[in-house]
Amino acid sequence: MPRVHPTAIVHPGAKMGDGVEIGPFCIVEDGAVIGAGTWLDAHVKICAHAEIGEECRIYYGAVLGHTSVDLKSHDGDCRTLIGPRNIMREYVTISASSTPGEATVVGSDNLLMNWANIAHDCVLGDRIIMANFATLGGHVQVDGPARIGAHVGVHQFVRIGRGSMAGACSKFSQDLPPYTVGDGHPAWVRGLNVLGRGTAVNHPMADVPDESVRALKRAYRLLFRSDLNVSDAVAQTREQVEDDPHVAHLLEFIENSPRGVCRRVRDSK
Repeated sequence: MPRVHPTAIVHPGAKMGDGVEIGPFCIVEDGAVIGAGTWLDAHVKICAHAEIGEECRIYYGAVLGHTSVDLKSHDGDCRTLIGPRNIMREYVTISASSTPGEATVVGSDNLLMNWANIAHDCVLGDRIIMANFATLGGHVQVDGPARIGAHVGVHQFVRIGRGSMAGACSKFSQDLPPYTVGDGHPAWVRGLNVLGRGTAVNHPMADVPDESVRALKRAYRLLFRSDLNVSDAVAQTREQVEDDPHVAHLLEFIENSPRGVCRRVRDSK
């Protein structure tokens, strides 16, 4: 049975699984769904049409599924889908989709730190860490596992590739390729995300085998440290680097990037 604090306001139309705990002064709106074993701290708001998975932990002041701030937003079944085992720390905000029948999606096993903000129609995968005050604009896609540093700003429709690291306080107006580290204003690729791969807890590239890392290093030199344009760099990589599923994923990501990817910013030298 759910345990609901007497000061909480839970609409009769909300659905809650076994073992749900609702803390003081929480608000759960009509049509909200909260999975079994999920815990809500005080002053949490779960908005209409939001679905929260099992065994999530949602801390003080978080607001999940609120109406999008997109000026083109429509009323209706604008949804927010959040998977199991997510941790959302204090004052995390996640907008609903801007179009009825669509959804803002957060996968499973993610950690969203204090004040992280996910705007409308974003799609996040699994095992993503967003640090304090990181902000995703509308329609951003983050492929997990990935790391997004504190105070990072990600422009609308940008993609963050799996295995990548977005450096703190950076601005991303183009896609961050898989397995790379991006940093700067605007951000550009500084290297492969291999530092601490064998020792850091839950490193985004922990599952990438050593032979793939060696292939990625050869691909990286052609893609991000040569004077070739993007199409030529991709072609040369296919010719010169052995077949590898991680390299293939990197090349596919680059080729299918409508906004273009963060590459090296050339200085006057």
